[in-house]
Amino acid sequence: MSVRPIKVDGRRLRSERTKQLIIEAYLVLAQDLSPRVPTAAEIAAKAGYSVRSIFERFPDILALQVAAVDYCFAQVSALAPPRGVEGNRESRIEAYVQTRGQTCERWVRLWRSLVVNQGDSPELKVRIRLARERVTQRMELMFAPEFAMMQPEERRQTLIVLEALTDVESWERMREFFGLSVNEAYGVWIRTIDRLLPKSSSEAV
Repeated sequence: MSVRPIKVDGRRLRSERTKQLIIEAYLVLAQDLSPRVPTAAEIAAKAGYSVRSIFERFPDILALQVAAVDYCFAQVSALAPPRGVEGNRESRIEAYVQTRGQTCERWVRLWRSLVVNQGDSPELKVRIRLARERVTQRMELMFAPEFAMMQPEERRQTLIVLEALTDVESWERMREFFGLSVNEAYGVWIRTIDRLLPKSSSEAV
């Protein structure tokens, strides 16, 4: 029995590749120009395509922004999966802080642009909320043993504090306003999280 070869739609593949390059060009410019949103002409020039090519794939710049944010989410998920979940308390705190810090360091300017320019866009506001929820979910996973020692309201309040502590804006202030190095910023987060999370009787000794 012969098997028919799978037919590949070359035009569709080229169109998807063009779409990806436009998104990547937007991301580079959004980082460089933050918090200003790059114009269609700037994006087209950076990507090496015409302005028409952009609007053939995205109805407006807002749709491109949303696609770019989704692209970033996919990259973060692929490059920064939860690690060290099974470790001891100290190693879990360090693993969380390093992963979170690396993500903030890479995307801080894009995040700034996203927050400043969300305006009346429900799509961007949903993405911002989703990003915060993912951070909270990761903390619940990484610090499950410590949260299990807390009462529900204490756990909720601690999560709120930890989310604010490890927010992108917090990282930005440490790095740019206070002039801390990456390792110094790691240290601030590690020591503060260590104080906020309860210790078991064996760890407290």
